Amino acid sequence: MLSPDQFEAALRAIGDERYHIHHPFHHLLHDGKLSKAQVQAWALNRYYYQASIPAKDASLLARLPTTELRREWRRRLEDHDGDGSAPGGVERWLALTDGLGLDRDYVVSLRGLLPGTRFAVDAYVRFVRERSVLEAIASSLTEMFSANIIRLRVAGMLQNYDFVSEATLAYFKPRLTQAPQDVAFALDYVKRHADTAEKQEACLDALRFKCDLLWAQLDALHLAYVEPGLIPPGAFVPA
Repeated sequence: MLSPDQFEAALRAIGDERYHIHHPFHHLLHDGKLSKAQVQAWALNRYYYQASIPAKDASLLARLPTTELRREWRRRLEDHDGDGSAPGGVERWLALTDGLGLDRDYVVSLRGLLPGTRFAVDAYVRFVRERSVLEAIASSLTEMFSANIIRLRVAGMLQNYDFVSEATLAYFKPRLTQAPQDVAFALDYVKRHADTAEKQEACLDALRFKCDLLWAQLDALHLAYVEPGLIPPGAFVPA
């Protein structure tokens, strides 16, 4: 069994190796090498992931055994769904797709999704619903690595694309404070409750799984819209 510090280091090493900040599609996105149509395809497909996070969190909320845990996960739902007084993350992502010129009804309909996007996101929701609470919480720890990718994404897109603005990218700014708060709670929970070598390995596997499904979504985008450009039937076709 690893010590708490060794366990955290092992979790962070997974991000160093597997987080999708290293994916070629993200390098193209951040470096201004994509066309507007390719950025539209990314935003449209990513919407399904963003919109599924509250469903994922709600399924976990229903299984949490304590008031403290339920209160924490209820806050995450509000971050993404909003509380009725201010837009949440899902609404802010739709502002991004609006700003990119995509029809909102089409985005929300999910008709243009890549099959790879749908399969990856559905697998994540199913994982959180069916695995242990500990594994489900561990799978959220990709947020340990999200601040760097957000900073790169926002700076790179503002510098390189004349069709985005700070208003278009408003989704990302709140995540710079929300994600560290989420991580602090989840990492502490995982370190305290993974109290056997088997539980630690299950948490490491959960984080690997989450990194893999994020990577798979970008694989699907790259295959369809970059190289070799094989857009599946029914998926979004750039104008």
